[in-house]
Amino acid sequence: MVKKSFKNPIYFQEITNRISKLTKDSPKKWGQMDVSQMLRHCDLVLQVALKKIELPPINPVFKTIGVITKVEMYVFNNGIPRNMPTFQKLIVNFECDFDESKTNLLKTLEEFRAACQNKTLPDHHRLFGTMTEKDWEFLEYKHLDHHLKQFNV
Repeated sequence: MVKKSFKNPIYFQEITNRISKLTKDSPKKWGQMDVSQMLRHCDLVLQVALKKIELPPINPVFKTIGVITKVEMYVFNNGIPRNMPTFQKLIVNFECDFDESKTNLLKTLEEFRAACQNKTLPDHHRLFGTMTEKDWEFLEYKHLDHHLKQFNV
């Protein structure tokens, strides 16, 4: 199975095309967020990579689990399990405007692509530990893919 990543422009375009197919009425398969909240959540997660949002320190046990999860995702090329816990700062449980959320996510995704190309992504993540450009490009693809599948695109 191919390990898709934002390193390949084809997969970047695939994700942007899938985001573009979403509508404010896109039905979800699982979870509590509606499509507008999901778009906002994905935007916030990308902002971590852009150093616009700083996550709080976490318990060393959870960090160990995060590092192991990162390795497991590489080895088995699996996706993110449904209903995984997330950092409080990244939880979106409030009303969001669909068009604004979609536009902002696509804009932030372009900023992320530029940061990848300029090699300005952080070398560390609170949960996943040491990070390379390859790690960011792979994990951010996996995260967006997970949530787009949540909404059938």
